[in-house]
Amino acid sequence: MPEGEDHLLSLPKQRKTRTQKALRKSLKGTAALSNLLPTGTTFVFSLLSPVFTNKGQCTSTLTHILTICLLAVSAMACSLLCFTDSIRDEKGKVRYGFATSKGLWVIAASVKLSHADAEKYKLKGRDFRHAFMSALVFAVVAFCDQNVIKCFFPVESELAKWLLEVVPLAVGGVCSVFFLLYPTTRHGIGFPLSRE
Repeated sequence: MPEGEDHLLSLPKQRKTRTQKALRKSLKGTAALSNLLPTGTTFVFSLLSPVFTNKGQCTSTLTHILTICLLAVSAMACSLLCFTDSIRDEKGKVRYGFATSKGLWVIAASVKLSHADAEKYKLKGRDFRHAFMSALVFAVVAFCDQNVIKCFFPVESELAKWLLEVVPLAVGGVCSVFFLLYPTTRHGIGFPLSRE
């Protein structure tokens, strides 16, 4: 142990004030929010969007179809990732799987969960709500992309401008509140496992 750190271990645990507890809870909820937002999918979409939309110049039916396919596949990826979870096997290695109605289906075929452990990972209604909300957040972000706007709405109107200002704020606010009030217990692909 480096010099000076041993005194940290011997300090008595102090009781937290209400303010500290509330702040900790809100920060923990905000950190959990990052698990639910489609950041990876949005990043990939923002890289592919200029290519698929021809930098917003959708001059052919093919570019429209490709852009619609990119939007659909990205939205499905956002939803599908809400059904992933991870566990540690007996060797401590992180394994990923998909939640099913019978429990967690672990991708590594060599890992088998006991019936009691598999039960903990069953699909719940909350998973479907999170998947829907995640796809909704992605859709809002995608339709704020300038390439998508130019492709599908080449003529600007006052209504379109107003919708692009109001809808993302409304959807973002509603989804954020939902995610904070109903946090997920899943640790999907790419997110750290909790201590439990």
